[in-house]
Amino acid sequence: MVQHRRLILITYDSLVWLIAIASFTALRYVDSPEGMPRQAMWFSMGIAVVLQISIGSALGIYRDRYHIGSKDESLAVVATAFLTTMLLQGVSLAAPGTRIIALSVPIGAGTLAILATVAGRVVWRMLHESTMRPVEAEPVLVFGAGNAGTQLTIQMLNDPGSPYRPVGLLDDDPTKRHLRISGVRVLGNRTALAQASRDTGAVGLVVAVPSGEADLFRDLSHEARAADLHVKVLPGLGEILNGTVGIRDLRDINITDVLGRAQVDTDMHAIADYLTGKRVLVTGAGGSIGSELCRQIVKFSPAALHMLDRDESALHCLQLSLTGQAMLDTEDVILCDIRDQDALESVFAKSRPEVVFHAAALKHLPMLEQYPEEAWKTNVLGTLNVLTAAQHSDVDAFVNISTDKAANPCSVLGYSKRIAERLTAGVAWQTRGKFVTVRFGNVLGSRGSVLTAFAEQVALGGPVTVTHPDVTRFFMMIPEACELVVQAAALGDDGDALVLEMGEPVRIVDVAEQVIAMSGKQDVEIVFKGLRDGEKLHEDLFGDDEIVQPTSHHLVRAVRVPPLAGEDVSMQADWETAICVDLSEG
Repeated sequence: MVQHRRLILITYDSLVWLIAIASFTALRYVDSPEGMPRQAMWFSMGIAVVLQISIGSALGIYRDRYHIGSKDESLAVVATAFLTTMLLQGVSLAAPGTRIIALSVPIGAGTLAILATVAGRVVWRMLHESTMRPVEAEPVLVFGAGNAGTQLTIQMLNDPGSPYRPVGLLDDDPTKRHLRISGVRVLGNRTALAQASRDTGAVGLVVAVPSGEADLFRDLSHEARAADLHVKVLPGLGEILNGTVGIRDLRDINITDVLGRAQVDTDMHAIADYLTGKRVLVTGAGGSIGSELCRQIVKFSPAALHMLDRDESALHCLQLSLTGQAMLDTEDVILCDIRDQDALESVFAKSRPEVVFHAAALKHLPMLEQYPEEAWKTNVLGTLNVLTAAQHSDVDAFVNISTDKAANPCSVLGYSKRIAERLTAGVAWQTRGKFVTVRFGNVLGSRGSVLTAFAEQVALGGPVTVTHPDVTRFFMMIPEACELVVQAAALGDDGDALVLEMGEPVRIVDVAEQVIAMSGKQDVEIVFKGLRDGEKLHEDLFGDDEIVQPTSHHLVRAVRVPPLAGEDVSMQADWETAICVDLSEG
C-alpha cells in the first residue's frame, strides 16, 4: 500500500509538470512565427520531472514523512515545486541555443504545479476521510473549537470505530463563529446549544475545554439537561499533558467538573520532610479526614503512626485499608476519647508523639444546635485536652483542623471551632513547638457530606432536600484537604490559621442537580426546606476583622488568630457562659 501511494504521488506530480510546461509553452508561442520549440519543451519537461522527484524525495514527500494533505506536507510540496521552478529557470538560462525556452514558461508552469500538487493531496485527504467517517456513531455537538476541540473533532471524523460523530461545534469566542473544522461548522455559543441540538439531531454534548472553569461546566450541564443531551468531557490538562487528546479520553461529566475543584499542585515531598522518621499521632483517625491523613502520612515513612479514635469500627476499617489486616492488637491503633483527659495524657506519655494532627471533632451543624453541650465537651474541652497533652509531651508540631464556619461564627459548630482555633493560638505563645490551624470548607465525599446525602436521597427515589435555592458553599476534595493539613506545619507561623484558596462558592442546588443527572433518573424532585438554625446563606473563609496574609504557597493564605488561654476556658461552667466570655477578643 505504501509503495502504491508513493508511485501514485510521483506519477501525479510528474504529469502535473508535463501538462503545466506543455500548456504554458503552447500559450507562450501560439503566435510565434518560428512555431513552438518542441525540443526545448521536451528538454524542460525532462528536467522538471527529475528535479521534482529528486527534491521531493529529499524533502520527504515521497517517503511517507507526512500525512497526506496536512499542513506540514503542503509546505514541503510548495517548497519542492518552488525549488524545481527556480532550478528549471537556471537550467534553461544555461542551456545551449536550441534548448532555451522563454523564462515565462517555467514561472507559469511552476505556479500551476504548486497549486495542482497541493490541491491533489487535499482532494486525496478529503476522499480518504469521507470513507473513514463513522456511520453508526451517535451525533454529538462539540463545545470548544480550540486546539483540543479541533483535534478531537478530526479524530472522531477519521475513526470508523468512533462512538461519536460531530455534527456541529459551539464556542463562546465570537471570532470563531464562521469557523469550519473538517466540514463541521460552528453553530454559535453556549446559549445556542438547544437550537443546535434540534437543528442537527444531536443526542450528546462533548465538552472539549480541558482548562474550563466550573461555571462553564455548570452552565453546559444545565443547558444539556434541558435539551435532553448526555454530556462527555475531556479530562483536565494535567491528565492529558503526556498524551494526545483523543476519543478514548472522553469521560462522563462528574461532580468535580461542576464544582471546579482542582488538586493543589505542591511538592509534598519537599514540604513534608518533617514527617519522615518522626512519631506521628492523629486524633479522629477513623473519620473521613483523619483516615485520608493517615494514608498520606504513611507515604513519608514516619518512625511510628499512632491512630486514635473513640470508634473501634472506624479504626478497624482504617487499619485494614492501610495494612490489609485488621487484628486491632497493635499499638498503632488507640481506642480513646479526647474528652477523657487522664486517658489522653497516658496515651501521649506512652506514644511520645513529635507531630500531632488533631482531626477529632463533632461536625454536624443541626445536631450541635440541639446539643450545644456536646460541642463544648468535644470541640472545645476535647481540643484543650489534646493541646495540653501535646504541651506536656513537648511536641514539635501541632495542626488543628477547623472549618470555614469558624469565620464570623453564628452556629454552635462555628463558635466551638473558633474557640478551638483560639486555644491553639494560645498554646502557640506558651510552648516551643509550632501550633497552627487549618481552616477549609465542605469536604466532598466525607461522611455526612452533602454529596453523600444527595446520593442516598436519589437512590431512594427522592426528593432531594436543599435548604434554600440561593445557598452556596465552598468545596474541596478529601485528598486536597489532607494535603493542606500535612503542609500546614511547614507553611504557617505559630498561631496562624491557614486557608486554602477555594475559588468561587458553589450553589448547593447545582450540586443536587448534577447528582440527579449523574444517576440517570429524570423524575427526582428537589425540595427546598429553608435555612436551619445557625446556617448561613453564604459562608465566609475569613472573619470581618481578620487581616489576610500570603504564605510561601500561592494558593494558601494565613490569618492571625487571637490567642485564648486554656485556663480561661476550663473555668467556664457551661456553654452559654463560654460563648459570652471566650469570644470576647478585645
